[in-house]
Parts: sequence; C-alpha cells; structure tokens
Amino acid sequence: MTTTATEGASQDRPADGPRGRPGPGPGPGPGPGAGAGAGVPGEHAVPGAALAVLPGVLRGALAWTDAHRARFALPDDVLEPHTQVNATLKPLGELAQLGSTIRRTTAPGTPEHELAGELVAYAWEQVADGELLLELLRAEPFAAYPYEIYAAFAGYGLRHEGFEALARPLTATRAWAHTEQHANRQLGLVNSERRVGVVPHTDAGAVLSRTWLGGLSEPWMFEGPSGYALTHTVFHLTDWGRMPDRVPARIDGYLRTWLPAWADGCLESGQWDLTGELLAVAASLPGPAPEPLLDAVWPVLADVQHGSGCVPETGPPVRDTATGPPVRDTASPDPYPFIDCYHSTLVTAFAAALSLRSLRSPGQTDGSVPGRERRTA
Repeated sequence: MTTTATEGASQDRPADGPRGRPGPGPGPGPGPGAGAGAGVPGEHAVPGAALAVLPGVLRGALAWTDAHRARFALPDDVLEPHTQVNATLKPLGELAQLGSTIRRTTAPGTPEHELAGELVAYAWEQVADGELLLELLRAEPFAAYPYEIYAAFAGYGLRHEGFEALARPLTATRAWAHTEQHANRQLGLVNSERRVGVVPHTDAGAVLSRTWLGGLSEPWMFEGPSGYALTHTVFHLTDWGRMPDRVPARIDGYLRTWLPAWADGCLESGQWDLTGELLAVAASLPGPAPEPLLDAVWPVLADVQHGSGCVPETGPPVRDTATGPPVRDTASPDPYPFIDCYHSTLVTAFAAALSLRSLRSPGQTDGSVPGRERRTA
C-alpha cells in the first residue's frame, strides 16, 4: 500500500480544481440549466420548489450508484504498494459513509432506505467484513485512513473485533496524537474516534477554532479549497449531518448569512460537487431549515442531474435533450467518466436525503442530545 496517499475516505476534494467565488463575477460561465446564478439564491425562490424535486433527485442518484456499484469494487491487488488509495479505497469509503447517512436519514421501508442499506452492505463485503482494513492497519500503523474508513462502518454498527484490538494501542501512541494534518482533517479523526467509541486524542473545540470556518474567515475569501475545508468541517462536527446541535450558534449564524452567496458563486461557475456539499451543510444546521436557499438551489441542481441519475463534478452538464427537464432513465449511456461523477452523485444523494429530513422534520436529529455538544466548541 502506498505510504503517500494517507488522507483516506474523508479527505477533501483536490485543491487544484476550479475555484469558487462568493458571488457573481468573472470566471467560467454556467452550463445549461445554471441560469439561477444571477443574484443571491433565495431572493426569487419559489416556496416548496425543493420538496418538489428532491424525491426524484434522491431516487435518481441512488439508482445510478446502485447500477454502478461494481465500479466501487476493490481490485485484487488492493494491498500492494503500487495501489492508488484515492482511486480504490477512497471511493469505497465514501460509498460507505454517505450510504450509511442516507440509510439513517430516510424512512424505514422506503426504496431509498433499503437501497442505501444494500450499498453499505456491499461496501462492507468489499473489505471482507473488516478483515481487509485490519490488514491495512497492520501494514500502515502510522496512517489514519484505515481507521477513518473503519469508523464509517463502526458508526453504522458494523464492527471487527480484531481491528479494534489493534487500533486501541495505536491510537494511544504519541505519534497518533501528534500526526500533522490540517485542522478540518484532524476534526475528522476526532469524529472517527467518537464513532469507534474511544476517547478522542484531542478536544474538538480546540481543533474547530483552528479551521477556516471556526475562525469565521472573511466570506469573500471563499474559494474551492476553503469551500471543501468548510463543508468537511461541518460534516465532521455534526457526524455527517446526524447531530446538528453540535454546530455552535456563532457558526450557525455565519453559515446562514453567507451560504446563499457562496452557493451562487458555485452555480455560476458550474461547481456542482461543491454546490451539493454546501446544500448538505445547509441541511445540517440546527433549527429551521434555510428554506429560501434550498428552494432556490435544488431546482438548478436537479436540472443539472442527467437522466441516468448522475451529476458531474464541474462544467457544463450533458443534456439528454435540447430542451426540457431530464427524463430519469438509469439505462442511459454514461455521459461522464465514472471518476468525474461518482463523488458528486453520492454527494447529491447525501444532500438530498438531509434536505428532505430538514424540510419535513425541522429540528430532527439522529441520536444526539440537544445542546450537549455545544460545550466542545
């Protein structure tokens, strides 16, 4: 296994991708269907527009993922040093993480709930019920990514006794506590430790204060890398949207103020993957859902979604027809390479599930105690 790609399943998206902007301005133009980029989302939102499109968006994205589940399969040489983590284990870890959240967020008995559970079970099967992750941990005891991938399963209730027996002494080492990484990545490791059930190696509040978001950075400094750092800070803080009450009031207010402008910049520049992550953040806030923002942005992203259910990461979307909304057809030929749409499609499904929960059941959380986590930030 390579010793250089150790960021794991929850690492931020590549820093060399298109840069976001906090509002309209020069740069890459929007693709078809992105005309809502003019003005701040929410100014002309149609009430209920998000709820009108979200069920179809969620079903389509999950159906595409299910139809392509074999593309998430691990190669036979996954344990070899030359294997690229970011092209093998990372996609599978993301399938496990986002699939488990969708499963927990959707109503039991619904097709979406059942399909999300099947995808998580498939991912667990790919890691041999945790045995492969134990082998990875043995090979790279200094790396965090096997632990983070395992935590995605452990948080769902899938555990491996041997992995945890080896992980306990490793996570108690000085090296583990002093691994040098960006603050939002360290926050992800803290959340992984909480999921596994061990005492975190550091205080989450102290780490949060060192993030771009925790410092309430000037909103006009928002761009691609800081945008992904911001969204992952919220995901790690809230355990991927399950515990909105972990978001401190000052950060909640900051995000509610600036998410519309940031989403507008992403729509205008065709950054659909980051748009989806910002929507997931909006749906992970405590209290009432930011309905004007969701109602303004979700119809645009729904129009970008291909008829097969996939969503491109960036750029002009491929249209099924010259005009009109996409027709859902998972048998349609793939319009994009898998590597260019799998993450944005998973993120779209994840954000859609969280948004539906936020709009239908305001204030609902999954297992959290309201207010308890506010002491950590």
